[in-house]
Parts: sequence; structure tokens; C-alpha cells
Amino acid sequence: MANTLSTYSLRDKYFKSTLEVALRNALVAEKICMVDRSDNKRIQNPYITQQTAAIQAVAGTYSVSAMTTTDDALTVADEVIFGTHVFDFENLTSSFNLITSFFDDLTYSVAFKVDQFVLNVLCEDGTGTYTTPAGGFTTAANVPVIMANLISKVAGYQSGIASGLFLVIESTDVVGFAQAQVGSGFSYADAALNNGFMAKYMGVDIYVVRPGTFVSSTLGTRSDLTNSGHRMFGVKNTAMYATPRGMRYEEKGVSGKTGKEIVVSCLVGAKVWTPKASLIVDITLA
Repeated sequence: MANTLSTYSLRDKYFKSTLEVALRNALVAEKICMVDRSDNKRIQNPYITQQTAAIQAVAGTYSVSAMTTTDDALTVADEVIFGTHVFDFENLTSSFNLITSFFDDLTYSVAFKVDQFVLNVLCEDGTGTYTTPAGGFTTAANVPVIMANLISKVAGYQSGIASGLFLVIESTDVVGFAQAQVGSGFSYADAALNNGFMAKYMGVDIYVVRPGTFVSSTLGTRSDLTNSGHRMFGVKNTAMYATPRGMRYEEKGVSGKTGKEIVVSCLVGAKVWTPKASLIVDITLA
């Protein structure tokens, strides 16, 4: 049977489509943000300054205030890129096991960095703040207290509890959550005992990332990130994640070498829209 992946056009199509699907499944950013994959590198979202109505005795008179509009935009200025050289490229593409392993490595490298960039930008730019009790999420008794306090920060807004809440923690925080879950109620505790860690707690969707995702360092053009020891809570779809033109995959011949040079890249941008910045909460672990 002929190797149908040996044709460049088919292999290119295979990589692009499969990489897009895998990244959409892997990214936390995809699940908590509005997503834009258009060709736009600048996404406009102007907003009208919040107006305040007056309460007065019946008189039929009123004061006129000016309505102002403020510009707000996401400008995509960063990219995630991964390149490698594969000497035995022909054998790689003819073996399903080898090519899928190779593809997994590409996916993980790009997906982790996209997620890390978006999550850190959102955590830094959100204006909501909260400091946990000592022990943070690793102390089981803290978990319901923390969750109740976080929920109270967004309750009452139109874009609030009903819009879907999320919490992003690192895997080291699961320790306290797991203990709190198996000790909570009957049906919930039974479900946690039977099925393990539950990805929803008190109506909040919980996303777990690997240690080291939240950082205090420079990522691309962002040199102001101070998120080591932090986690993030908020309301879904109050921030924007953009990746213009999606993923790009290239195979290049290298002079003086056999095989191929493989490059995977994507543009990436993230923005917390100003009117809803308080609905993204930066959690400091105590």
C-alpha cells in the first residue's frame, strides 16, 4: 500500500489540521476566553463610560451628562515558535508511530507556551485581587472558604455567576482540593471517591496546569509579569485570546544536511477588556 503521507501537500494538510485540533483541546485559554482566529492583529473593543442614574422626588426635571467613549484594543505583538531538524525525515513520515510521537512533542511545546503566555497576561492585567489563608489550596479546610470568597467577588454583576466561572490552579494545588472533595456532602463525596478529582467545585470549572505555568519573568513583549505563587479566578469570556491565521507549519530543506527542518509557529495575543477587568481575579497564595 502506498504511503499517502509522503506527498508534501497531503502531509502539510494533515499536520495543520491535526495540530489545530490538538491545540484547541489542550489550551485552557480556549475555554476561558473569547477566541479570535481571524487575520486581524488589532481587535477593537471601545466602551462607553458607565452612566449613573439619579433618584429624586417627582419633579420632571433632570441634568444632562455627557456620554464618553473610550478606545480599548488588543494588538497582537507576540508569537510562539518551535523549530527542529529531523535527519531521518523520510523514515519518520512513513511510520505512523514515529510521526505521532513527533507530532505530540510539537503540540506540547507550542500549546504550553501559548497557554502560559495567555494565562500570565490575564492574571497580570486583571484588577481583581485575593490573598488566600495560610496554606492556600493545599490545605483542605481552606478550599471552601477560598471558593466562597472568590465567588463573592463576581456575584451580582450581569456578567457574573450565571456566565460561567473558572479557576486555574497548578497541579500541586490538587492535594487540598481532592481532600476537600471526598469530605464534602454525600453524593459529591461519593462521586469524588469513585471518579477521582472533580473538575467542578461550587459551580466553578477548575482547570489544572503544570507547575511553573504562572511565572515572574519576561514572556515575549511582556516584561512586567509577577505571577509566581499566584493563581487565577474569573468569569469566562470577559477576556480575549487571539491567534491570527492560526497555526503555521513549514518543512524546509537545509543546505549540507539530509532530512528536513520543521517549524511550527503562531501569533498570540491576550487582553482583559477594561470594563470587565475586575472580573479576572489575581490570587496570591499565602
